[in-house]
Parts: sequence; C-alpha cells; structure tokens
Amino acid sequence: MAQTAPTDRNLPLNRIRNIGIIAHIDAGKTTTTERILYYTGRTYKIGEVHEGEATMDWMEQEQERGITIVSAATTTFWTPYFDTHLPKERYRFNIIDTPGHVDFTAEVERSLRVLDGGITVLDASEGVQSQSETVWRQADKYNVPRICFVNKMDKVGADFTATVDDIRDKFGVKPVVMVLPMGAENEFEGVIDVVTQRAYFWQDTAADTEPEVREVPAEYQDQARQLRGQLIEAVAETNDALLEKFFAEQDITTAELKAALRSAVIKYQLVPIYAGSSLKNTGVQPLLDAVVEYLPSPVDIDHVEGTNPKTNQNDQRRLSPEEKFAGLAFKIQTDPHVGKLTFLRIYSGVLESGSYVFNSTVNKKERVGRLLLMHANQREETSEARAGEIVAIVGLKHTKTGHTLSDETAPIVLEGITFAEPVISLAIEPNTKSDQEKMGLALNKLSEEDPTFTIKSDPDTGQTIIGGMGELHLEVIVDRMKREFKVDAKVGAPQVAYRETITQASQGEGKYIKQTGGRGQYGHVLLRLEPLERGSGYEFVNEITGAAVPREYIEPTNKGIQEFLDRGFLAGYPMSDLRVALYDGSFHEVDSSELAFKMAGSLGMRHGVSQAKPVLLEPIMIVEVTTPEEFMGDVIGDLSARRGQIQGTKNRGTAVIITAVVPLAEMQGYVTILRSMTQGRATSVMLPHTYQEVPQNIAQQIIAERGQGRST
Repeated sequence: MAQTAPTDRNLPLNRIRNIGIIAHIDAGKTTTTERILYYTGRTYKIGEVHEGEATMDWMEQEQERGITIVSAATTTFWTPYFDTHLPKERYRFNIIDTPGHVDFTAEVERSLRVLDGGITVLDASEGVQSQSETVWRQADKYNVPRICFVNKMDKVGADFTATVDDIRDKFGVKPVVMVLPMGAENEFEGVIDVVTQRAYFWQDTAADTEPEVREVPAEYQDQARQLRGQLIEAVAETNDALLEKFFAEQDITTAELKAALRSAVIKYQLVPIYAGSSLKNTGVQPLLDAVVEYLPSPVDIDHVEGTNPKTNQNDQRRLSPEEKFAGLAFKIQTDPHVGKLTFLRIYSGVLESGSYVFNSTVNKKERVGRLLLMHANQREETSEARAGEIVAIVGLKHTKTGHTLSDETAPIVLEGITFAEPVISLAIEPNTKSDQEKMGLALNKLSEEDPTFTIKSDPDTGQTIIGGMGELHLEVIVDRMKREFKVDAKVGAPQVAYRETITQASQGEGKYIKQTGGRGQYGHVLLRLEPLERGSGYEFVNEITGAAVPREYIEPTNKGIQEFLDRGFLAGYPMSDLRVALYDGSFHEVDSSELAFKMAGSLGMRHGVSQAKPVLLEPIMIVEVTTPEEFMGDVIGDLSARRGQIQGTKNRGTAVIITAVVPLAEMQGYVTILRSMTQGRATSVMLPHTYQEVPQNIAQQIIAERGQGRST
C-alpha cells in the first residue's frame, strides 16, 4: 500500500537521497516516477502517461505527446518496506524525472550535474538503446552512482538475461543481479530477492496491492542460489575483508554483504540490477528500498570541489549545514504565477528566504525573495533550506544556469554545466507589429530556461533565427511561444546548422589604416592559423614578445578574430576547430586604438582563411532503427540513399536493430517516411555524433544558395 506523506523535513543528511530517473524515450521513466510518488504517499492517485494524467508531466505539450519535455523536481519520503540493514526510519527523496528524447538532452545534463545518484530505467524487450547509452555517458561525466531497473517485464519480447548482458557490454560496467524475475511477458508474476532468497508475488497487478512474501518456488531455487553466489563473489572482489572470508569459505552475513555492496555502488565499482513492471505496479517497492540501501546520501559524497574567485586557488565545501553556504543554480523556469524560478542544489550551509547571497560566478549580490519546495508545477513555501536540499528561489535577477551562489565572506565557484551546440535552426517572424515585442520577450525567457536554445539575427535578411537540438525541440519552443506568451509567428522550414573550418595551416596579415583628418586609425597584426580536431572549437594564442603589439590591443584583436569566425567565410556559417596565434604586428603611438586592432584582427583572418583551404562541415547523426525483419532491406536501402553508412545490424527477438551514421540534412521528416515504409511498425532514434566535411558538389550548391560565395 502507499505510505502517508509526512511533512517533517528536518532529517539528518544521511537520510536524504537526491536521485534522478534517466532513460531512453519510452522506457517507462515517468510511469516509474508516478509509482514512486504513489507508493511514497506524495500522490493519492496513480497518474498514467497514456491518459495524459502523469503528475510529473504537467505541461500541456507533455500530456498531449505523452513524453517528458522538462525535468520536474519533487520531494517525497519513504520508510524501507522490506528487511534492510539500515534503520527503519523515514528517508527523504528529492527526485528529478528527466526527458528521454535526445532533443531535450540539456534537461538530463543539468539534472545529473546536481544529483547524487540515479535510477536508469530500461525496457526489458529493447535492452540498452542508443539514448540509454547517451544518458549513461552523461552520468559517467559527473560520476553519478546508479542502479538499473529493467522495466516492462510483462511486455512481449521481455528478456531479462539479454538486458543484463547488454548492460555489461554496452555500458562497460559490472552488473550485479539483485532480483530474479519469475516469468516474463504474460507469465510475469513477481521477483525473487537474491540476497534474502525470498519470493515476492503481486497478485492483482491492476490495483495497489502489497506483495505476498513466499518461499522461492522449486523451479527457481537453483538459479536464485547461483545468483546469490555470484553476487557474494562480485562484492567480495571489491572488499579485502570479505575477500578473505570468501576464500576461507566463512559465512558472510547479509548486513556485511549489503554494507560492502553499498560502498562498491558509491565508488561505481558495481551496478545493482532490479526488475519489474511499473505499469502493472510490480517490483517498485524493492527498487525504493534499493535507493535507501545503495545510493549515496550527501554524507557519502562528503565534499564538492570548486575555485576561490579571489585567489583562483582550489577550494572545497563539505556537504554539511554547518559549513558556509554554497549552491549551484541548475535550471531556470518561468512560472506564470510567481515569475522567474531558479532551481538550486544546496551543497553546504543554510539558505533563508529574505536573505542576501553572493553570485560568485558573475560577482554580484542577489536577494532571495522566496524559497519554494517544488512538486512538478505545484509549490510549497518554506522559510529556510539546508545542505542536501533542492529548492526553487524567486527573486534572483543575475543568476543563470550553471552559476554558483555562495556566502559573500567565503566565495566559491563550483564546476559549471556544459551543453551541446544546436544542430538545427529555423527562421521565425512575428505576424504583427504587436507580436514583435512579445516575441522578443518570449524568446529571451525561453533561452534563459534552455541553454541549448539559441537566438540570433540574420544580418542579410533581418530575420530572427532560433537554434535547437532537433525538429521536436524547436516545434515545442514555437508551440510554447503561442500558448504561454500568446505570440503568433510565421515559421520557416528547419535548417541544418552547418559550420566552416580550415584544412591546412596558413598565415594572415591584417592592416587597418585610415586617415580622415585629425587623428587616424592604425592597427597591424600577423596571424598564424592551424586546423584542430573536430569538436575542439576555437583557440586563441598570444605569442607576442616584446611590445610589437601592446597588451591593451591583444584582446581587441581576439574580438575581431571572433567576429570574423561568427560570420564565416564560405557561406556565412560560424567557423570552428581552429587555432589562431597572434605572433607579430606593429602599432602607432598616436593613431592606434582598440577599434583599429579589432578591424586588423578581422582582416588578418580573411587573408589567412583564404589561404587555408576552408571547407563546409555538416552535423552527422547516429540513427538507430528498430524494425520487423521483413522491412530490413527497405530500411537499409533508404538510409543508404540518404548518404548513410550502415554501422551494423543486430537481431533482438523478431526485430532487427540497424545502426547507421547519416547527415542530418538528409533526415528531415524521416519518422513519417519510416512509418509509411514499415506499416507503422518501425521506430527510430537519432543522436548527434560528429561534424564531417560536406561533399564538394553539395557544398557548392549550399554556398550558391546562401548567395555569399567568396571564391578562395
């Protein structure tokens, strides 16, 4: 049965869990979160995604599409259900449900940055899918310990063993099976706890029922004992004391086993695997107990690293309310009732409403207007928040995603959050004069919320160009503009975000001399350009020795170079993946100025790039198509016709999984075409992979269409 939601929040740090639910689209993250909220007593009715009633999917677009678009945070409480080695007391869960669709990858990135642990949900019939690998790597980046929940054990094609093998092979981790499913598909009826060797049966899966605890059925006893032996061996390998006992063939107690497993999970040496069916209310309670038993509390994390902005020296904060205050802003959200909300993970100290804090990233003081505990889009006001909590703040003016807030007397800048560059863009124009102003306001608010959403103006057409991570991403942005901000706008066709780069080293000279009576302008620079690896961005090196170019003109030169890079050379697309060294130049005692060197930097780049064999780059995507075997030939043929390179195929049940790398430019509207080609039975996922050179004939066509061809 569901537990009653308590209001007590002042729990010790070791009884707090900051966790995220992460997975591939359609693996059942939101359904799993809904069951967690129900069983912990946070909600009194189970919300179903397919009925548009999920608590955490509160946006209209989420309910209509049946997908998660924005990460939603909530706080709830859980008392361990079965026998655990930890005290049977209330534990506080701060939970973030993240999107599974690759277009909303920023929501996953920022959530993982502030979480202590994660639950990765996998579809038992699909195994580890491409987006599962992407979110797993994102979690690796921030060293987030995880447990896996193999969901949809009742689905046709469910294969628990194959999914565990997938976890081992594709994630490159050591999984330890914690529960053995009894049956699969229509025969799935419960799980066996490998540690305690007890079987849990859920009799009526359509209702909220407590599992019935029984002896392990005879047909599963050998397998259950074998799995327990494998678990003990895997855990003993991570713990010297247990390893001695293991080799001496001494008994290892359940408490010793669980304590050592907890330590191994937190160190990311082992990944516990659970199983069930969230939709059928089966296997959720053991998963909740696992969060308590094996995922870290703030005490286990101990401290966070940062930099003191005054001294530039490394600094750290212990995760304790007694320390000086420090927190990381990880999300901005516009709320129609209270205005701008800044979501903050508090790492140390105590934050009070009405107090002042210091934004150590931009060196500004901020006033904390109100503090809110969030439950999806519902709010609960609180007077203070302590280390280990996730809260929303009303009233901050200068704070953006990735900024650190701290005590002014002890400033610290914590590691920020990095986001992927947009791969697609489209032009947008307001329908009327009155929409013009509203559109500017709406776009600014939306770009504050979403760091992967960009806005710029096309200097040639005067149009506003918005960029994002995919067609769905931009579609949702435009839809939100219409619904939330009442802006009517004309939208152009999606455009691929091409880039430009150079393919060989060169040198460029930029000389800007202007004499118009009175004081003139003089700037002169010599630049060396070198290509870098894909994805390296832009690197500026100051190699000036002596005073050929005075120090105050170095940064203006760099600005001139960057302005040129933004405009591009071949077709007006931004340039990247190159290093520019300023190695010499000259100046005039009277006529030199910052403006002159900025212009010289830009002219030097034009000269240098023209000698460096510039090329156009296009985004390449990894495309994973799951299709019935009879359509395999058609799907592969179609991908090849789109300039795709087939990477491999893999059989899973009656389906074939085809992996290919394909230029994004060839993939617009692909989902619709795939459906019609396979009678609606195939699904596809597309993930950003890399940038590659555009074939010469296509590049010439793009340059001609842009009308900005500049012959090299």
